[in-house]
Amino acid sequence: MTGYRLERGGLIDRSRTLHFTFDGTAMTGHPGDTLASALLAGGRMLVGRSFKYHRPRGVYTDGAAEPNALVTIGTGGRRTPNTRATMVALEEGLVAESQNRWPSLDFDVGALNGLLGPFLSAGFYYKTFMWPASFWEKVYEPFIRRAAGLGRAGGEADPDTYEKAWAHCDLLVAGAGPAGLAAALTAARAGANVIVMDEGERPGGTLLKSRATIGETPAPDFAAALWAELGSCPNVRLFPRTTVFGWYDDNVFGALERVGGRREGQGPAAPFERLWRVAARRAVLASGAEERPLVFGGNDRPGVMLAGAATGYALREGVAVGRKVAVFASGDAGAAAAADLVAAGVNVVALVDAGAAAPAAAPAGVAAHFTGATVTHTFGGRGLEAIGVRHGGTTRRIEADALAVSGGFSPRIHLACQRGGRPVWNEGLGAFVAPAGLRGLQPAGAAAGLGGLGACLESGAAAAIAALADLGLTARPVAFGAIGGAPEIRPAAPLWRVNGSKGKAFVDFQNDVHTGDLALAVREGYGHVEHAKRYTTNGMATDQGKLSNINAIGLLAEARGVSPAEIGTTTFRPFYTPVSFGALAGPARGAAFRPVRRSPLHGWAEKLGAVFVETGPWYRPAYFPRAGETQWRQSVDREVRAVRAAAGLCDVSTLGKIEVFGRDAAEFLNRVYCNGFARLPVGRARYGIMLREDGHIYDDGTTSRLAEDHFFMTTTTAQAAGVLTHLEFCAQVLWPDLDVRLVSATDQWAQMAIAGPKSRRILSEVVDDDISDAAMPYLAARTVTLFGGRLEGRLFRISFSGERAFELAVPAGYGEAVADALMLAGAAHGIVAYGSEALGVLRIEKGHVTHAEISGRVTADDLGLGRMVSATKPDFIGRAMLDREGLKAPDRAVLVGLRPVDVAASFRTGALVLPRGAEANRDNDLGYVTSGCFSPHVGSHIGLALVKGGRARCGEEVVVWNGLEGTAVPAIITHPVFVDVNNEKLHG
Repeated sequence: MTGYRLERGGLIDRSRTLHFTFDGTAMTGHPGDTLASALLAGGRMLVGRSFKYHRPRGVYTDGAAEPNALVTIGTGGRRTPNTRATMVALEEGLVAESQNRWPSLDFDVGALNGLLGPFLSAGFYYKTFMWPASFWEKVYEPFIRRAAGLGRAGGEADPDTYEKAWAHCDLLVAGAGPAGLAAALTAARAGANVIVMDEGERPGGTLLKSRATIGETPAPDFAAALWAELGSCPNVRLFPRTTVFGWYDDNVFGALERVGGRREGQGPAAPFERLWRVAARRAVLASGAEERPLVFGGNDRPGVMLAGAATGYALREGVAVGRKVAVFASGDAGAAAAADLVAAGVNVVALVDAGAAAPAAAPAGVAAHFTGATVTHTFGGRGLEAIGVRHGGTTRRIEADALAVSGGFSPRIHLACQRGGRPVWNEGLGAFVAPAGLRGLQPAGAAAGLGGLGACLESGAAAAIAALADLGLTARPVAFGAIGGAPEIRPAAPLWRVNGSKGKAFVDFQNDVHTGDLALAVREGYGHVEHAKRYTTNGMATDQGKLSNINAIGLLAEARGVSPAEIGTTTFRPFYTPVSFGALAGPARGAAFRPVRRSPLHGWAEKLGAVFVETGPWYRPAYFPRAGETQWRQSVDREVRAVRAAAGLCDVSTLGKIEVFGRDAAEFLNRVYCNGFARLPVGRARYGIMLREDGHIYDDGTTSRLAEDHFFMTTTTAQAAGVLTHLEFCAQVLWPDLDVRLVSATDQWAQMAIAGPKSRRILSEVVDDDISDAAMPYLAARTVTLFGGRLEGRLFRISFSGERAFELAVPAGYGEAVADALMLAGAAHGIVAYGSEALGVLRIEKGHVTHAEISGRVTADDLGLGRMVSATKPDFIGRAMLDREGLKAPDRAVLVGLRPVDVAASFRTGALVLPRGAEANRDNDLGYVTSGCFSPHVGSHIGLALVKGGRARCGEEVVVWNGLEGTAVPAIITHPVFVDVNNEKLHG
């Protein structure tokens, strides 16, 4: 055993013991421990293996940046791989196991990869897996798949629950260290609505591992007192164990709360994790700073860790990281760490100061002190045994089983740079800082590059005062008292690597990237920071380069002879730390994966005995069986015949509905649609086609002009959300100068189609207004009243069936009652309810298209709608690409009709169309069937198809071939309209 529990100190509850297992071995800890501290207390220094070389790895940090101590926790459906042991609060019965090793952690066959190091240099995969080509599928791909990943996810269903929630506040404080607590308290006392989020199990940040006093209060007690005061404020909400992982548009922040449904004190209904979306008027980034590793030979050996982590385990959890601990630093943090360790009761055998100007006197209790010295290499196997110290031209061996290192500090500015801001190199700090002028987010404390406890407290308060001033709120700085026992930590001069090191000096511990890999990347032309990342895999690990990137940048700068400012950083993107799929999905799983949507007429359809079908998120009536009908097509045929002969009522509420307002609404629609809308008169509707930028059809629907500055658009059910997103993009990004506003109204209106030759007569018994042909011609649209003025609705003279038809929209809450009234009024006229199956037959008989035909690969001309494309408008989306040669080729697949030669035969959607007598192969493929049905009016099966050169093939006999069913049905290509070709009924 190397590590052990100190006899005194720490913030843990020593009166209680928690039991857990690691790789099947029973171990113990205390409440307040993390899994990492409990492992160290139990003497377990080796906790994992690196990805490429399977080198032994130990705990390196005490926080979210941990690259080495990745474990799998839980069993069954709760099995979670790649969990940072430093972030796992110890719980009774916790099951943890190491990963990326076989057959065991102590004896891993994969460690033989280290012998292949000369052949596995940076970029070897790019060079190796290129040849021979035949090896890819049989050798390389299977090998890569087996080697990929570190942990293994469980195959059972996760029994835990997850939640999503929104929160709003005046000020969000990300981080509850000294700066964050000061900012939160300042804002709270000013009466602002404050949210504080901190990733720690116990908020306080560096205060929890500090021997300083504020006033006369020890730093940990000071943090607890401030947290308690904030908790007592009604205008403050506190979120421990919550990581703010992303900064998004409109100052919305993403955060993950580790609720821990099985955590002590949580009710049985508590979720395991909760994903928060926080809309904050202003935010303070108090995320602190990341301590920088030092790069020297053998710096990855278990027992080597950050100095801040070593002091944290000693002062916070009461754990020594070794029996003989050495400290190696390039600045003041080394002496401070050595002093803290000694005060905690840890045996510090040496302090190695790389700086020549380091203090001559060693902290009391340190056995040896070397200034202007470096650690050049380490000794040991699966754990550290000794270090080699070069001092004054000679190298000596010092026995040590733990080495605490510190190469300076880098502000954690990830959130501040996630929205395009580029980090700025600060030569004085030797680190990158956040760009100035961030709107809505203000770094404070160590995140702003400040050192010293007093400076961080002042910075946090000042950031809160400035943020609230932007909101018109006045705040005053809080007096915290004198600071005692906090040594000054001056910025350390960067030490990118120790020259003359022996052995591999690692930069990225998880991916085994060492200094030689980065040098090779520069020599081979991959010296750009983004290229080097991908060529060497540096910073592509689960910690996303939190520890390795800054040293990699410095090494690239050295190799290229430039400043780190010129190298820059890789792109910062969410997530700051990993977020589970469960949290992202939230409650959307199982039956709740996609909430069931029922239209306002669902109850009406249920009363009539409808059989429902899922269409996207909606339940829609497919058909309405009646007594004596034993087969679904009997019901559909009856509904179709009734609509053509009398009338039918169909629920079309699921169509997307978008209200378009504004002075420039007409011009906006004119640019969105390929046909003209600028001169559409008030009170008229028009069928419109939207194109994508590439000239292909995106969606179709009708748009009605209800006033000069008000249009009502309907979209297809499938693209309702997509079209709204598209329109919002156009309004906000493409043409922000246009005065136009968009409102989704899909759920606000119940909409029903009343189709058939008797539709007007039936509607007249419910609608108060004159709806004669003269008053309500085809494509008219107007507001009407119903039931003697008791209800207002909208009436549109449009048809998807080819019959005289209307669509009536009423407020959603009245939909069922209005539908009942129409069915009652139409009973004497033979009205029927018809569903989506009959609607499909009616539209195929008329050659109307849906997204079965609008497949993303067709133009307006392909569907016979080419005349709708305006030749006079100056521009519209998709116009420029319509002139491409390929979109005008004479052999393009265009819309045609299909009718089997044998009226008793049928074919399925998706079947291929082949020339008569041709072999079924790609060269003979003419197209495919997009839609098909039995038509009771034609008396046979009919279909729509996209066929090459189809317009010139009318009357030609072809074969509809279905390879899955092994059928070949002779068919005739026809005009796509099968019923009422001259549209006499439509205008009747």
